[in-house]
Amino acid sequence: AIVLEFTAGGCAGMCVDLTLFPLDTIKTRLQSQQGFYKAGGFRGIYAGVPSAAVGSFPNAAAFFVTYDCTKSLLSAGGAFAAPHVAPITHMLAASLGEIVACLIRVPTEVVKQRTQASPSSTTYNMLLATLREELCLLPFQIPFSLVQFPLWEYLKSLWSWRQGHTLYSWQAAVCGAFAGAVAAFVTTPLDVAKTRIMLAKAGSTTASGNIPLVLYDVWRSRGLPGLFAGSIPRMAFISIGGFIFLGAYEKVRRTLLSQKIHSDCP
Repeated sequence: AIVLEFTAGGCAGMCVDLTLFPLDTIKTRLQSQQGFYKAGGFRGIYAGVPSAAVGSFPNAAAFFVTYDCTKSLLSAGGAFAAPHVAPITHMLAASLGEIVACLIRVPTEVVKQRTQASPSSTTYNMLLATLREELCLLPFQIPFSLVQFPLWEYLKSLWSWRQGHTLYSWQAAVCGAFAGAVAAFVTTPLDVAKTRIMLAKAGSTTASGNIPLVLYDVWRSRGLPGLFAGSIPRMAFISIGGFIFLGAYEKVRRTLLSQKIHSDCP
């Protein structure tokens, strides 16, 4: 089961990067001060895709192995086995999955940065700096998963119950797209805060990373529209990502499971 989740999760992560990386490059160039064509236009939009896809495999694999194992352990018995507690189980599993994926990302980032950094930078210092950076991003990543995965699981079970049989992979992908869009909208204020913190001048109060303070400052200066700035393109982008990521995960997982069943048959 672990090998199954590892392979399915890793393939799903690669599928997302192979599809959305070029779109993200185009979006970045459209937002460039130089203008789209001066920034590169459509040239080399796949540059960097292979390394990004290879890097995403262990992250996504680690997330799904942790998510599925935690979900199975909590659902095996006790208080978390009750159906009405399922959303809490999925929340805990998704949170733990994000933490493990974060810890997997750190050495990957260190290896990448080691090839770019000056010889004076020690691996230990780089490891600590990368770990701090990744841990700082967790408060922004976990809330998204807390919304997306329980909603995805609920929509799948509801649709499955309505039609009387297990969902096809494309149906699970549709549930993933909807869950991703909802999670993207709900967590837009956190994304606004993250952007402000990352773009803030060093030494400023915003750069200190106090999320509630940054959110209050945005609300005071720009109101509710400011907190949800960019929510529509964010929802669209993440919805596509949810469709590909969770759809690919279900498809690969079921294909591997089917092959395993056939190979086990005499």
